[in-house]
Amino acid sequence: MPWLDTVLIGIILISALISLARGFIREAFSLAIWILAFWISWSFFRDLQVHLQPWVGSPTVRLGLAFGALMLVTLVIGGLVNFLLIQLIEKSGMSGTDRFIGMIFGAARGVLLVSVLVLLAGLTTLPQEAWWHESRLVPYFQELALWLRDLLPQDLANYFQYASLSDIQRGLT
Repeated sequence: MPWLDTVLIGIILISALISLARGFIREAFSLAIWILAFWISWSFFRDLQVHLQPWVGSPTVRLGLAFGALMLVTLVIGGLVNFLLIQLIEKSGMSGTDRFIGMIFGAARGVLLVSVLVLLAGLTTLPQEAWWHESRLVPYFQELALWLRDLLPQDLANYFQYASLSDIQRGLT
């Protein structure tokens, strides 16, 4: 097995094991908290930065501090709610099922993570390397990366370069 395939499988397994240990509810709620924190920060950081003007002179620093503060506050509050929710789950006796579903969620997250890494590799010359083409798994993740690339704005998507799965199978690059 090529070393790259071993690394890709390792990333997916580590993600699955972490989620097995944490459980689905904790993992899903954590993801929701991060999304909520980003949304709150993005929606309100411009409003908050105005209130920082007496203490911070630089507009760029004010915007960064406002965004970071909103993220931090939302993540802390969300973490406390997550902790309370997990206490309820553990008392209900559903922790085994929660952990199993968490493992499946973690494996899916690992596949997404590997796909994003393969997408980012498209910004470099890595897809032209011999060891990249020796991988049996990369072509499948490239297909997912191409799907992710197509979700990006066209001017940004043009920076990512790959051969498609059918091109690789035909021996084209």
